[in-house]
This record gives sequence, C-alpha cells and structure tokens, in this order.
Amino acid sequence: MRRIQFIEIHEQPWFPSSIRDQVTDTLQFGFNFLKAYSPIVTRLQAALDSTQSESPERRAIVDLCSGGGGPWFHLARQLHSRTNSDEPGFQIWLTDKYPNSNSRQNVNPACENRITFYPESVDATNVPKELKGFRTMFTSFHHFSPEDAREVLQNAVDAGEGIGVFEITSRSPAAIVRVFGWVAFLFLGTPWVRPFRWTRLLWTYLVPIIPAVLIFDGIVSCLRTYRPNELREIVKRMTTYRWEIAEDGAGVLKPPIICLTGYKDDFLTMKRH
Repeated sequence: MRRIQFIEIHEQPWFPSSIRDQVTDTLQFGFNFLKAYSPIVTRLQAALDSTQSESPERRAIVDLCSGGGGPWFHLARQLHSRTNSDEPGFQIWLTDKYPNSNSRQNVNPACENRITFYPESVDATNVPKELKGFRTMFTSFHHFSPEDAREVLQNAVDAGEGIGVFEITSRSPAAIVRVFGWVAFLFLGTPWVRPFRWTRLLWTYLVPIIPAVLIFDGIVSCLRTYRPNELREIVKRMTTYRWEIAEDGAGVLKPPIICLTGYKDDFLTMKRH
C-alpha cells in the first residue's frame, strides 16, 4: 500500500476552530480512556532517562501537535509514578499549531501542576527556543511530507533535544478497518467527553460532522503513516543522533505502535570531533 500525502480535514485552517477543538477533545478522550499508548511507556521512559542531564529543563517534555492533549493525561500519571516527584523541571508542555486550551480542565488533579498548555501557535518544524525538553509526537508525524518530517527531526537535532515519535495508525487494511471500530466507540462515548458541550451532541448525533471527520481523517492518517523502513530513510543522514525504530504492542485490541526515538549520541559526537 503506497503512502499518500493528502489532507486531513480538521487540520485545515478553514475548518471551524470550535468544531476542531471538539474533534481533538473526542480523540483525547479515546486515547486516554482506552490507554492506547500504554505499551510505549517503558520505551519513552528509557529515552527520557537517556537524555537527562544536570539541567532541570532537560527533564521537561515538549509535546508537539498535541490537539486536545492526546494521550498525555494518562501517560503523565504513568511517567510520574516512575519519576522522583521531587525532581525539578519534570514539566509537560502541550503545544499545537491550533492550541486547544479548553482541554486544560481534563487534566487529572494528580498531574495538573506538571501539564501546561502552551498558549501560542507552535510550528513543529521551528519550535520556539524557550521550549526546552524532550520532544514527543503522538499520532501526528504522518501529517508531514517527507521533507517536512525531516525538518521536524532536524529542528530537534539542531536544538540538541531528544525526540520520540509514536504512531498508532499504520498503512494496512486492518488499520483502516480499526478506524471504523474506533469511531463507533467514540460515537457511543460522546456524552462522556469533557469538557461537556451541547454543541458536540449536535455535531455528533443530529448533524454528524464530527464522526464524518473522524472517519475521513482516520483513513487518511493510515494512508499517510510512515513505515519503519521509510523512517530509516528520513533519519539516515542525521548521524550525530542515536535513532531507534521499533513497533510496540500487538493484537486486535492493541494494534502495533510505530516508534521512533532519537537523542544525542555523545560518543559519536566526540568521535567526529
């Protein structure tokens, strides 16, 4: 199945921001309720441990293309349990080109002091210098063309920041079938999505714009997702970083998650100098 570079409706500038926020809130609800990204916690923690330094901000996380927060409201609790709670700088910044700050009320009270929505628009290919920390991307790297995807990674390399890319979508017929099951679950769970909005019920049940967008964008996401060999091609010239590409999780209810992690390889850097 050949990769295509096509649009996703909710990321277009002409798409109404109020409905976009409701789409991303719905996705955030699904990711966290199903704990979809739990299989990558050990890998993510290992990558974070590999990039820690004496500088407190190196223990921070900068999530790119966060939407309504993605899986972080669940993952933050798991990482928090693996980290010394007294460590300074363990802060998670949620950023997006179209920030959805209304989702802040979904943050679990146990982690509310560690999760912050960055209020300004953030371009993943040119992250503001003040946002320091390990960068993450969940179900969003496929949005970028190969050239732009390389820019996203190169920007992290130039800033000397580690980065982790995690994609629960994949370019396969099975993944496309799962999109319909995923949207059916979100359709039934809509009344429990927070923050609660009557308009979400309107755009889900009476005029089903949200389910239609979720199905269309979900299928396109699958068709845009990079395979491991394509990720290797993208990073092959970034030789000062240690890159690891793998698939975590498997099964009908736990689809494989494509993982790309990269961080500065001090040994390689010293060798080149």
